[in-house]
Amino acid sequence: MTAQHNLTPATDWWRDAVIYQVYPRSFADGNGDGMGDLAGIRSRLPHLRSLGVDAVWLSPFYASPQADGGYDVADYRAIDPMFGTLSDAEAVIREAHDLGLRIIVDIVPNHCSDRHEWFRRALAEGPGSVLRERFHFRKGRGQNGEAPPNDWESIFGGPAWTRLADGEWYLHLFAPEQPDFNWEHPAVQDEFRSILRFWLDLGVDGFRVDVAHGLVKAAGLPDMGHGEQLTLLGNQVLPFFDQDGVHDIYRTWRAVLDEYPGERIAVAEAWAPTTARTALYVRPDELHQAFNFHYLNTGWDADSLRAVIDESLEAMRPVDAPATWVLSNHDVVRHRTRLGGSLDRARAAALLMLALPGSAYLYQGEELGLPEVTDLPDDVRQDPSFFRANGQDGLRDGCRVPLPWGEAAPPYGFGDGTPWLPQPADWAPLTVQAQTGDPDSTLELYRTALDLRRTHPGLGAGDAVEWLDAPAGVLAFRRPGGLICTVNTTEAAVTLPARPGRVLLSSLPSSPLAAASRLPSSSSHVVNTESDRMVAADTTIWWEE
Repeated sequence: MTAQHNLTPATDWWRDAVIYQVYPRSFADGNGDGMGDLAGIRSRLPHLRSLGVDAVWLSPFYASPQADGGYDVADYRAIDPMFGTLSDAEAVIREAHDLGLRIIVDIVPNHCSDRHEWFRRALAEGPGSVLRERFHFRKGRGQNGEAPPNDWESIFGGPAWTRLADGEWYLHLFAPEQPDFNWEHPAVQDEFRSILRFWLDLGVDGFRVDVAHGLVKAAGLPDMGHGEQLTLLGNQVLPFFDQDGVHDIYRTWRAVLDEYPGERIAVAEAWAPTTARTALYVRPDELHQAFNFHYLNTGWDADSLRAVIDESLEAMRPVDAPATWVLSNHDVVRHRTRLGGSLDRARAAALLMLALPGSAYLYQGEELGLPEVTDLPDDVRQDPSFFRANGQDGLRDGCRVPLPWGEAAPPYGFGDGTPWLPQPADWAPLTVQAQTGDPDSTLELYRTALDLRRTHPGLGAGDAVEWLDAPAGVLAFRRPGGLICTVNTTEAAVTLPARPGRVLLSSLPSSPLAAASRLPSSSSHVVNTESDRMVAADTTIWWEE
C-alpha cells in the first residue's frame, strides 16, 4: 500500500522549487551521541518551514559502514542505527508533509558498500560466481595478472581497481569499499526499480541520483592512455562517465516515478562535459532536473556569470526542463570561502541565484553565512580522499562541520554530546538563535528573499532573463512583472541610471537599500526611490519594479 501523499497538489512544483540539502550527520543530533540523526532532523523541520523552502533533500541515511559518509550503502531499504530506524524516517516524511515540505532522498546507484550482501557473496563464491557478473570483476594484466585491468584512476586517488586474494580485480571509481555495479546486468536494473518503489511507497517525493553520469562504462573498459584523470572531470569525454547508455536506464526510472501521484521527481548529479550533454538527462521522458555544476564552478565575475547563465538557460529550453542553480553542497568548499571569503559577496551571490529562473538548491548552513572550516586537525578528518595519495584535496570535511543552532559555545545547540567534527570557537554570532530577528543577519536575508520569491510571480518561474545595459563588472537583468536585478561583482562602488520604482531587497546590510529586509512582512517589502542607485563594492543586489 502506498503511503498517503497529503501535500496539496501543485502542477510542476519542481520547476521553480527551492530545495534545501540536509547532510544528516551534521544537521542536528537528537540523541546526544555527537552525530546528527533523523530525530534531530525531525526536531528542526520547523526551521526549514520558517526559512521558506519548498523541499528537503536528505543525504544518505541508509545502513552503511560509513567508509564514505554513507555513500557506501550496505542495505538500501534499512536505516543505519546511527541515524535511527525506519519508523524515524517515516516520521520525518509524515511531519515534513504536514508542514508543507516535500522530502527528496539520495539514491546511490553507481556503487554500493563492500558489505552489501551481493558483493559479500560474490567474494565468498570466488571466480566464476554469477554474482560477480553484477559488478566489474576482471583478470589483471601482466604475466601473472599483477597489473590492473586498465589504467583508470579512482576519484579518491590511486588505481580504480583492487586485487583480491583469488587474483581477480574489481572496479571502484571511488573508495575500495565502494565497488561499482555492472548496470548491463538485468538484476541490477530490477533491484533499483524495486528500491525506488520501496521509498515511493513510504511517501518520499523524489530522489537525488548520486553519480548519475557514472552507471554505464564504455564497452571493453578501454584505457584512458594518460594519468591525472581527476583534473579532467566535467570538461572531458571519459570512458567511465556520461555514456549514452545511462539514458535508457533513466527512461525506466521515469516510468516508475510517473506511476505515483503527487509529481514525484528525480534530480541528477551529473558531471557532463557541456551543458548540452547535461540537458540530455532531463529530456521529457527522463529525469526532472540536473545539478548545474557549470554555474557552481563559475567565479565571481560578471562576464563569466552572464555567459554561464545564458548557456544554462539555452541548453534547457529544447528539452523543456528548468535550469537549476546551486552554490554549495556537501562535496565542495562553501561558497562564502570559495568566492573569496567575503560574507557580503556570499549574500550577493545568494540573491543573484534566487533571482534566476528555475529551481535553486541551498546547502545547510549557507543561510547562516557559514564559512568553510579550513583548519580541522588531521586526526579528526574523515573524508576518504584525504587519506589517499593523488586524490581530491581531501577537504570535504570542512563543509560538513555540524550546524550551530544556539548558545555561546560549542556544540551550539547541535546536541548534548561532542560533535563528530569540532566546531569553530567563533561561531556564536552565526547561530540560528543569534541571527533570528536581526534584520541585518544572513538568516533573515534568506527568509526575506525566499518570502519574496514565493509571493512575487516574477521570480523563479520562466526560462529567460532580459539583459539590460550596465557598467563593466555589473549584471543587470529584467524578470517578468518588471522586476530588475542588478549585481556588482567589482571591488568599487558603481552608479547606475535612476529607475523610478520600489526597492525590494538588497544583500548589503548597511545599505539604505537593505531597508526592505528589515521590514517585518511581505506587504512591507518595498520603499519608494527615484534616485541614482549606488551599488557598493561587490555586495549589493536589489529588485526593482
